[in-house]
Amino acid sequence: MIGSMFAYGIFFRELESEFGWSRATISGASSLAFVVMGTLGIVAGRLNDLIGPRVLITFSAVCFGVGYGLLSRIDVAWELFLFYGVLAGIGYSTHDVVTLSTITRWFTRRRGMMTGIAKVGTGTGQLLVPLAAASLVAAFGWRHAALVMGSVALLVLVAAAQVMRRDPHGLGQHPDGIEAGGGARGGSHASSREIGLTLGEAVATRQFWTLCIVQLTVMFCLMTVMIHIVPHATDIGVAPAVAATILSTVGAVSIAGRLTVGTLVDRLGGRRSLMICFVVLLTSLALLQSFQIGWMLFVFAAVYGFAHGGFFTVMSPALAEFFGTGSHGVIFGIVLFSGMMGGAAGPLLAGALYDNTGSYQMGFLILMGMALTGLVLASTLRPMRMHAEDAVGQPSE
Repeated sequence: MIGSMFAYGIFFRELESEFGWSRATISGASSLAFVVMGTLGIVAGRLNDLIGPRVLITFSAVCFGVGYGLLSRIDVAWELFLFYGVLAGIGYSTHDVVTLSTITRWFTRRRGMMTGIAKVGTGTGQLLVPLAAASLVAAFGWRHAALVMGSVALLVLVAAAQVMRRDPHGLGQHPDGIEAGGGARGGSHASSREIGLTLGEAVATRQFWTLCIVQLTVMFCLMTVMIHIVPHATDIGVAPAVAATILSTVGAVSIAGRLTVGTLVDRLGGRRSLMICFVVLLTSLALLQSFQIGWMLFVFAAVYGFAHGGFFTVMSPALAEFFGTGSHGVIFGIVLFSGMMGGAAGPLLAGALYDNTGSYQMGFLILMGMALTGLVLASTLRPMRMHAEDAVGQPSE
């Protein structure tokens, strides 16, 4: 699913060439997908707290696969917005809030590391799917490429959903794989065993709103880069097939970022791990401003990829560290909603600035400002006193 999300940039030039649409229009469909994803992510998080991931991921997989596949049939802009912006956006709504909230319930002592390992899947997708998409476009055209990608995603995601379970308690286990002694299988609902703030209690804290704004700055930067880096590369003379490998480089390096930052969360806590990611992101954006030769973008991709993977790993365990797991799904969903607002605004603004100026320079400067804002806000986070049972394995800062 995430590989297909980041492969959307592969279709930019194809849509520009065939339909003459502006980059703001093409970016707008992506922005709509993020708005839908963020809005429904709150609902998905709440439903995951109640019923678990299997039905949710099955439904979203059907929407995603059908929407992506129907891109092969578009002729007018509103179809792009409907099939990608709405249907694919529904599919995206479960990919982090449901899967990572499930991880937080299955693991406590190594929650960050387990989140990082799970997120290696998205890094692998970012590595392989853009390359596959570029190959399919080159061999069969963009319409057939979209149909194949949607069909494969539908089959894989529906199959994966069938083995997902909300928490270990229904299987007679405790988090971290410890068997529950004499516990009845499928006993009382897992939420009765989970410690943490309710949504209302979390919303009343400064940490909650700070993390919402931090996530907004993160996604503003990350989604702008991932949507516009391929068209930027082709603008400065990189061949389209080679430009696609920039996305794959980000995906490959992000695997190391996910595993490393996942481990750091367990050892250093969420605040310090977030700050490390922001410092690396700022470094990469400074490089992007100065690099105007195609091969240099791969250096940027290597630095940026570490931060990219780290950011997609750190937030879920950080929220569990601050607020516990009882309402983790809905809390995570709201924080992701804030992020998706940034993810929607960033690419759209960058596309509009490019259409007006013919350059991404101003857009990239804005990214640096947003990253710096996120770093300052992350540095102000302070730990909250949680119940001892829920804080097992969580570091104090």
